[in-house]
Order: sequence, then structure tokens, then C-alpha cells
Amino acid sequence: MLPLLLGEDAQAVVERVRRSTVEVRTRRARESGSGIIWDAAGTIVTNAHVARMRDLRVTLADGRRLDAQVVAHDPSRDLAALKVDQQGLPAAEIGNSDALRPGEFVVAVGSPLGEVGAATAGVVRRRAVQGPHGRRWVEADVRLAPGNSGGPLADAMGRVVGVNTMIASGLALAVPSKAVTRFLSGARGPRLGVVVKPAVLVSGRGQAPALVITDVAPESAAARAGLAHGDAIVAAGGQPLGAGYDLMGLLDEWNVAEPFPVELVRAGRRLRQDVRLSSG
Repeated sequence: MLPLLLGEDAQAVVERVRRSTVEVRTRRARESGSGIIWDAAGTIVTNAHVARMRDLRVTLADGRRLDAQVVAHDPSRDLAALKVDQQGLPAAEIGNSDALRPGEFVVAVGSPLGEVGAATAGVVRRRAVQGPHGRRWVEADVRLAPGNSGGPLADAMGRVVGVNTMIASGLALAVPSKAVTRFLSGARGPRLGVVVKPAVLVSGRGQAPALVITDVAPESAAARAGLAHGDAIVAAGGQPLGAGYDLMGLLDEWNVAEPFPVELVRAGRRLRQDVRLSSG
């Protein structure tokens, strides 16, 4: 339900967002999710877990149904890009997820439980919170339900600031719009230049998950920082690590202007290295 204090302003925002929101459905199954018309040329963004099948159809806000093809699919980011053969679509206005502040009004639009175009509102709790799988998310006090996945999270001006993905501890998590822009451009975040495998370190403090380096690429950021075969990474970017995708997720969204802190265990000693990353 929309906040009564916002009245007609809230309704106008919802209508603006609703025009660029679609239902995404497989043609042979009942499962459905949502999507966002990202540009007028027919690009639609949704979650990777919504676009698991390539036989998809989208329903626009005006009721038109169009066949869609999956043109990009990245489960690590839980993002997918679809393409429909239609020009002049009502594209969403894309906002800056980095500019969000706690307490800001946001609205989610989608097709929860098959109710096409349903809206729910709330406020931002935290921006770029560390969440499942080592990813950063926009966290909002917004009620989501099955079918909201892939739909827009928009600010008070109707600008899309995230792609709704899941519920965690009763709060909505959305992929930030900045990460979506990077995904669509085909760009990847910086890389350390290491191959790792999960491990468990046993010490007097107990057991702790780690990533053991099995290979270091020559001339890579890791090599320049002195990381070596056999080092066990226990934390990076200020976050404890337990699996390869955690490290990838942190790197994918790291600001390369800042040193990337890596905590590791080498020959029983705990060390910290600040790695200077480069783009791409």
C-alpha cells in the first residue's frame, strides 16, 4: 500500500514506473517474474533466475505480448538481458543507486503472485549492503512476493535505482542500477589475477573458511602486491571470504581508485596487503 501522505504524487510515480515494467513468463509454464524496459530499442532487464529458460514472453503494461530472447545471462550477478523485436518502447528512467540515502522513499512494481503492475512502497534501509553470495545490494523496507523478482525499485522521482531480487530477513534486496549498467556494457570489475580454491583453516581460534591461492598470473595486481601460491585469503575488502564467488563479487564492484585490502595467512602468520587494482 502506498503512503497516504504522498497522495497523488505517489500515484504519479507508480504510473511512471508501471509503464516501463513488464511481466516475464515462460510460454510453457506458469512461473512468472518481472522485468524493466531499459531502453526504447527493446532491451529488457530481469533477474537471471527469472530468465532460466530461453522460451520467454513478456507482457507490456498496455497488454501487448511479445516474444523475448535472452541475449545476456549472468547468474553471479543474478541479471539477465532480454531482447524483443519492438521499437519505441516506454523505457525506464535510470537513477543513480550510489546517490541513495537511508530513509529515502522507494517503490517496487512488479507482478507478485500474478497481479500484474502491483506496487508497494517503503524506505531505503541501507545502500550497498553486503548480502548473500558476497554481493552488494540496495536494502529496502519494501514487501516483495514471488513474481516481483526482476522488477524495478524506483526512487521518489520514478527513476529505477535497482532490480528487485530477493527477500532477506524480511527486507527487500535489489541489484543496484550501477551494477546493471556495468552488466549491460559487458564490463567486468577489476581482477586480482589469482586462481583460488575453498579451504578451512584450523587454528587456536577454531576453524575459519579461506581461499587458498593455487596460481598467480604474472604481472597481475596480485603478483605486484606479493601474493603467492599457498597464501590463504581469509578476508578481502573488509569482508570475510568463504567461496570463490565472494571474492569475485567484491572485486566486481570495487572502486579501483581505492586500495583493495586483502588479509591472508602465510606460514601461520596473518598478514595484510593493500592491492592496487586496475580496471578490466
